Amino acid sequence: MAEKHATNIVKMKKMKTDGVPLSMLTAYDYPSARLAEEAGIDLILVGDSLGNVVLGYDTTLPVTIDDMVYHTRSVVRGAPDTFIVTDMPFMTYHGSVDETLRGVRRLMQEGRAQAVKMEGGLEICDTVSAVVKAGVPVLGHIGLTPQSVNMIGGYRIQGKDPEDARRLINEAKALEAAGAFGIVLELVTEEVAEAITKALSIPTIGIGAGRYCDGQVLVFHDILRYASPYREKRFVKTYADVGSVIREGISNYVKEVKERSFPSENHIFNADEHVLESLYGASGKGAK
Repeated sequence: MAEKHATNIVKMKKMKTDGVPLSMLTAYDYPSARLAEEAGIDLILVGDSLGNVVLGYDTTLPVTIDDMVYHTRSVVRGAPDTFIVTDMPFMTYHGSVDETLRGVRRLMQEGRAQAVKMEGGLEICDTVSAVVKAGVPVLGHIGLTPQSVNMIGGYRIQGKDPEDARRLINEAKALEAAGAFGIVLELVTEEVAEAITKALSIPTIGIGAGRYCDGQVLVFHDILRYASPYREKRFVKTYADVGSVIREGISNYVKEVKERSFPSENHIFNADEHVLESLYGASGKGAK
């Protein structure tokens, strides 16, 4: 088990300067967070991807503040010594500043997160600035932004032409100026992600954005194939196939129950003689 050292936004910036990559993983409940912390993860993201991988939705759009508060609270209990970032869900930070801050307050006070994450570029910079001024660290997120999947035409690679590359670099710089402590780059071409990383003084954390970001983030259920059916993703590496192990284990349990080989003698508890007598009487002791 790796020795755990808690991090913070100051240490993260220094890690970028020192060239030490940041490791980030999603988690949605106590046991997954506990395991991630024990493994030495730097940051945990309570992503609204829980809508897809935990709640069974087709997109992240149905996820609510209540969902995020509930799952964040569970993750914080499981990983008390890890920096926890939680997603602001769809349409909870595009209205008034007061409305946004009410949602942020719930995630910080009820969920006990250390920071919030927001998807978007120039259009959310004023909101990011207001939240940072309120004393809450904000992690930006550009490139593929799943909450805007209907606007961008699906899950498409970003930064494939000069105009799009310039847009992404400008968005990253604007988010840094607004006070974001870091930026997630999702499904961005490696060359553009590298240019953004070099242009910023804050860390970039890539997911499908190549080798030159300051850190990497992946989904818990992806790296462990904890899904059925599992859909292959080019930017994901499988580190364990727990889905197959779980399926096999449950299948064996079902088989043994049907065969009456479980429970066996090793799994039962025997009553004292006087209990049997009270049930059946002395003459009927041992009756079935």
